[in-house]
Amino acid sequence: MYQNLPQKISLTEVGPRDGFQFETEIIPTNLKVGIISGLADAGLRRIQVTSFVNPGVVPQMADAEELIERLPRRKGVTYTGLVLNTKGVERAHAAGLEHVEISISSSDTHSRKNAGMSLEQAVEQGDAMIRLAQKHDIHITAGIQCAFGCVYQGETPVHRVLDMARNFMHLGVHRLSIADTTGMANPLSVSRLTDALLPETDDIPVGLHLHDTRGLGLANVMAAMSCGITDFDTALAGMGGCPFVTGAAGNIATEDTAYLMKSLGIDTGIDIPRLSECSKRLARFFGKQFPGKLYRLSS
Repeated sequence: MYQNLPQKISLTEVGPRDGFQFETEIIPTNLKVGIISGLADAGLRRIQVTSFVNPGVVPQMADAEELIERLPRRKGVTYTGLVLNTKGVERAHAAGLEHVEISISSSDTHSRKNAGMSLEQAVEQGDAMIRLAQKHDIHITAGIQCAFGCVYQGETPVHRVLDMARNFMHLGVHRLSIADTTGMANPLSVSRLTDALLPETDDIPVGLHLHDTRGLGLANVMAAMSCGITDFDTALAGMGGCPFVTGAAGNIATEDTAYLMKSLGIDTGIDIPRLSECSKRLARFFGKQFPGKLYRLSS
């Protein structure tokens, strides 16, 4: 059924940003440092550690600069941060971060709710962020949110995502991230979009940022791999969600994804038991279970 599966895939851990910001109880900076260090120990080589946003709106990320300063620098481990405007880019640069991700919604309504600006304004803001990051020699991932659909506007036209991706590539980004923000993707829509996008990307890596709102996250991973995608965003224990989408679930769980790959003989370089210890530590701190499954089984 599934053809041309890769021998190896890359997982970008986004839990310390996408997962943590969804929690209302503030996580102490020292615990964040410990979790991120544990993720690196478990084999994660690309970790999105924070976002440079208004601390009054997202208080969980108020310690972004302190966190970056305290993170241990490790050979082969890349720390990234999310930025939503030029001020965020400047903050990331001042903090010494060399990799950032900008993220623009392909849905006008979602953009207005999430970023307070129209789709057109958001694209202009994205262009300005890219140019500023280039000025500072910062490596840039450009993300496209709601690429597979929006609960407010329905299915996202493939041509709109392609147009946004072409614009980003023309500006000279280093990586694309295609996000199923509302969890509306299915294996057919994943195949349709990736088959249309990959022939145009040349040597620019394309990653998928999948949420598991409707339980199709790992099925979508399988479809994407069959089309040639080998780069996925995941969150430890399946943390996360979207505050502007009612009932939105978190990202596909890093442990669950790594286990799926292991069962298929695909290398991730991840030590699942060590990774699960990070998730268990967070579960104890919050006093609750997260949606991920494998971390609960690991002893």
